[in-house]
Amino acid sequence: MVVSGHTGVVHISEAVEITDEIVEAFARLIPQLSSSNPPPSTQRLEEMAKSDASHILIARNDDGIVGSLTLVLFTIPTGVRAWIEDVVVDSAARGQGVGDQLNRFALDMAAKAGATTVDLTSRPSREAANRLYQRLGFEQRNTNVYRYNVGS
Repeated sequence: MVVSGHTGVVHISEAVEITDEIVEAFARLIPQLSSSNPPPSTQRLEEMAKSDASHILIARNDDGIVGSLTLVLFTIPTGVRAWIEDVVVDSAARGQGVGDQLNRFALDMAAKAGATTVDLTSRPSREAANRLYQRLGFEQRNTNVYRYNVGS
């Protein structure tokens, strides 16, 4: 997908092969998303790219890779489920529509895969991201999110 934005052209694509450029981009982007998780190794990225469930979406402009998103698709007894995870846009490219285009591409992929809903979570402190999700049509659910730490 090629999208023309107000600051140039953004190319959205799925990473099916992991290159040094992608590994380097994740090393730069993931710390902007999470200070508690290290960037994925080349091996982890290759596992994700080969997985039927994980779809690594990459946003590029004239400056190189400026964002990523992981779309997770899986089938359960009640249908195809879709989750958007680890959305990150480089700080130098924020406010240029990159996150919007990554999410729209993911939503289109999810629909083509047969998902009827797409879920995501976002910390309340990520105000710009939350505004984006609401603009895209995501609605806040009245649900409890539980987490179990396996390593504890």
